[in-house]
Amino acid sequence: MIGRLHHLAIDCPDPAVLARFYSAVLGKPITYQSDDWVVVADNDHSSGLAFQLAPDHQRPQWPDPTRPQQMHLDIMVDDPAKAEPELLALGARKLADHVYEDPAGHPFCLIPKPTWA
Repeated sequence: MIGRLHHLAIDCPDPAVLARFYSAVLGKPITYQSDDWVVVADNDHSSGLAFQLAPDHQRPQWPDPTRPQQMHLDIMVDDPAKAEPELLALGARKLADHVYEDPAGHPFCLIPKPTWA
């Protein structure tokens, strides 16, 4: 092993807003916050999602290849239909069946939790 994952850093126009969104979606706390960098993780010693200020961030336009998705998260849930209203209330927008975008426009998918998880 050469190293281990520290964080997946996601560019966005407002790190605090996007961190609060994913904190609520994933049920994980915000473990670090500054004006331009916010982290959501299990604790301050574990890897997680980091949200980085990108003032000129351009929203992805999924599925338009001229403004690609850049990255996406697959989020396991017990029941995608039950999770949808909660996501929409937090500020997500539905793009397609089980495909949503977060408040900064990054697509993410709801995946039914497999039996092994």
